[in-house]
Amino acid sequence: MDMTHEVFNQPTPLVDYNLFDTHRPLRDALKFNAPTLQTTQLHELGATLGSPAMQAHARLANIHTPELHTHDRFGRRIDEVEFHPSYHALMTAAVGAGLHGTPWTGTSASPHVLRAAGFMLFTELEPSILCPISMTYAVTPALRGNAGVHAEWGPKLASLWYDPALKPLNDKPGVTMGMGMTEKQGGSDVRANTTQAVRDGSDAWGERYAITGHKWFFSAPMCDAFLILAQAPAGLSCFFLPRVLPDGTHNAIHIQRLKDKLGNKANASSEVEFHGASAWLVGEEGRGIPQILEMGTMTRLDCSLGTSGLMRQALGIALNHTAQRQAFGKPLVEQPLMKNVLADLALESEAATALAIRLARAFDRQADAHENLMARLLTPVAKFWICKRGSHFAQEAMECLGGNGYVEEGGEGILARIYREMPLNSIWEGAGNIMALDLLRGLRKGDAVAALAHELAPARGQQAALDRLADALPARIEAMASETEARRLAQDVALAVQAALLVQTAPAAVADAFCASRLGGDWGQAFGTLGVGTDFDSIIQRAQPR
Repeated sequence: MDMTHEVFNQPTPLVDYNLFDTHRPLRDALKFNAPTLQTTQLHELGATLGSPAMQAHARLANIHTPELHTHDRFGRRIDEVEFHPSYHALMTAAVGAGLHGTPWTGTSASPHVLRAAGFMLFTELEPSILCPISMTYAVTPALRGNAGVHAEWGPKLASLWYDPALKPLNDKPGVTMGMGMTEKQGGSDVRANTTQAVRDGSDAWGERYAITGHKWFFSAPMCDAFLILAQAPAGLSCFFLPRVLPDGTHNAIHIQRLKDKLGNKANASSEVEFHGASAWLVGEEGRGIPQILEMGTMTRLDCSLGTSGLMRQALGIALNHTAQRQAFGKPLVEQPLMKNVLADLALESEAATALAIRLARAFDRQADAHENLMARLLTPVAKFWICKRGSHFAQEAMECLGGNGYVEEGGEGILARIYREMPLNSIWEGAGNIMALDLLRGLRKGDAVAALAHELAPARGQQAALDRLADALPARIEAMASETEARRLAQDVALAVQAALLVQTAPAAVADAFCASRLGGDWGQAFGTLGVGTDFDSIIQRAQPR
C-alpha cells in the first residue's frame, strides 16, 4: 500500500520518568510538613510508577474489567470476582509500597505524610485499584474495638505481601479489608439501614452475630474481610465480616452483581446480600455511627489525595503535549492563551497538593490539640473543595490536547480515563452537601476561630487579599446558623488555607498569582483567565513533569 503522508507534529507520550523527582510542589509540601522525612522510598516509587511497564498494567486493568462468577460450572455458589493479571500487579505494587495499613505500625516520625505522598503518586498511575488500599487504611485502627480480631488481623493488614487468593487468614501472608455501609433506601443516611444482626454466640473473636440483609455499594468484594453496619438490639452497630470463616468455609455473602460505573473501571463495586452471614461485633452495640465517622475521616483524606494526584497527572500530560505540539509557528506552550490556561491549572494543582499533604500532617500529630481540631475541620473542607475542582480541571486539561485528549487510546488517552474518574472522589464517602454539613459539626467541636487564626497567622501581612479573607472568617464562622451558606464557607476556608500554605512553601510567582486570582478577584469563571501581570513562565516551568 502506498504511503499517503508523513506523521509528524504528534507528541511522544509522557512515560519513563520519575513521578516524585519531577513533582516540585509535592517535594516542597513534604519539606514544610515533615522536614525530617526520608524520601528515598518515594524516589524509588516514583521511578516505578513512571515506567512503561506500570503504565501498561494500568491500561490493561481498565480495559479488561472485573468479571463476577456467582457459581462454578457444577452449580455450586462461589461468589468470586476474576481480575486481569495487571490488576494484581498493581495491587502488589501498592501493598508493597505500604499504602494500606502500614502507617498504624510505622516507625517513621511522619508515617501518614509518607503514606499520603505515596498514595498521591500512585493515583497518577491508576486510582481505581486504590479503593481496597484506602479502605484497608481506614478500617485498621477501628479493629482495636475488637481485641481478638485486631490481634490476629492487625499484623497482616500491615503486611507488605499481597495475596489475592480466597482462603483462611492463617494461610495468607497479608490481607486487605473493605467496608459495607450504604443500602438501597438510605445512601448517606445510614440510620435508615435495615440489615439485621442477631446474637449467635461468642468465641475467641468476641460476640458473634448472624447478619441478614443487603448492601447497595460494597466495593472491592474480593477483600478478605469487611466492616459493615447492621441493626443490633441496641441500635446501629459495627461488625467485622470475613469472606472466609475460621473453619475454612465461605461466609454467606452473595454477590448479586457488579456496578456498571462511569469510571473506576478496574475496581469491582458490587451489590451483595447476607444470608445469615457470620460477623463479630466491633466496639459497643449501638455505637456504629461514631465508628463509621472515624473511618470516613481516613477515606475522605484519601479522596483529597487522590484528586490531587489526578490533577497532577492531567497537568503533566497537558504540559508534555503542549511543549511538543507546534501550532501557528511555535509550540503551544508558548502561545499566550495556552500559557494562561496551563499556569492556571498549575496553580490549582499545587494548591490541592499543599492542602492535602497539610491535612495528612494532622493525622501524624493527633496528640496535639490544634492538629486534632484541624483534622476535624480540614477533612471535609479539603474533600469538598479539591474534589469539586477535579472535573473542571480534567476537562480543561483535556482541551489542551484537543481531539487527541478525547480519544481513549495511547499515552494521552489516560486523560479520558482521568476525566471519568474525577467525579468519584467527590461522591464517595459523602458528596458536597455532606461535607459542608460535616464542617458545621466540626465548628462546634472546639474553638474553630482560634484554630484557623493560628493556622493562617504565619502567612499574614504578605498578601492583602488573604488578610481580608482571614479578617472576615471569624465573624462568618460565629454567625453560621444556616446550612444554606455552608458550602460557601467550606470553599473560603479551603482557599484561605491553600493561600496561606502557598505563601509559606511556593515561589512568589505561584503565591502571588493564586491570591490575586482566587482571593483578589482578578480572575474569570473558567481556567485560563489569570491577570496580565502573572509570571506565567515561572509557574509553568515549576510544574513541568520532565
